[in-house]
Amino acid sequence: MERYENVFQYPYSVVSDIAFEMKGCWRQQYFHNDNPIILELGCGKGEYTVGLAERFPDINFIGVDIKGARMWTGATEALEKGLKNVAFLRTNIEIIDRFFGPNEVQEIWLTFSDPQMKNPHKRLTSTFFMERYRRFLTDNGIIHLKTDSNFLFTYTSYMVDGNKLPLIVRTTDLYGEKENDVLALPRAIQTYYEAMWMSRGISIKYQRFRLPHEGVLTEPEIEIELDEYRSYHRDKRSSKQTAV
Repeated sequence: MERYENVFQYPYSVVSDIAFEMKGCWRQQYFHNDNPIILELGCGKGEYTVGLAERFPDINFIGVDIKGARMWTGATEALEKGLKNVAFLRTNIEIIDRFFGPNEVQEIWLTFSDPQMKNPHKRLTSTFFMERYRRFLTDNGIIHLKTDSNFLFTYTSYMVDGNKLPLIVRTTDLYGEKENDVLALPRAIQTYYEAMWMSRGISIKYQRFRLPHEGVLTEPEIEIELDEYRSYHRDKRSSKQTAV
């Protein structure tokens, strides 16, 4: 992928030594337009990044992941289709704020992220990450969470409700809901992992909320039942009080 014009590779091991010159300047230096920027964090093979870019040519999309072998699929497809509103950033999401300037991004998609049931700081909707998103997301920018994980969905719901973040929509069964304009977009594209979980009879959860710049974010002090199919015989509970 080093030869791909739509891929930028800055893993944690080198980013401290190499300044990212496009920080705050993605529109001017890469996309050459003033259109909104949407990130897909943990993009995997890039199905959502490429799929959204095809549907919305007047929006810029950037897929972010550390695993280059997966990202290669989406990056290759975007080049073959001549999509000029797509880029891929190969880096660790823990340092995502080093690549985007204040108010540079309008929305974030989290599609089938690892729920990180044993490590709260690695959950992509934790205070650790939400504070980083605030550094480059516009005030009241939108975050989409689409997941098979009841654990991550429940944890995020407590994060949103406990911190009084503006909720746009929430459903525990995306495809079981009646036709709805608000849910049309998350239904429009199915990822590899989504199809896999659905084939096993697991419902897909989705919520969309806004992240204001103001306010102190706190972690939910609640015990959440772990995803049994992901737990591999580990203890089925995490810390704190029990969620009903």
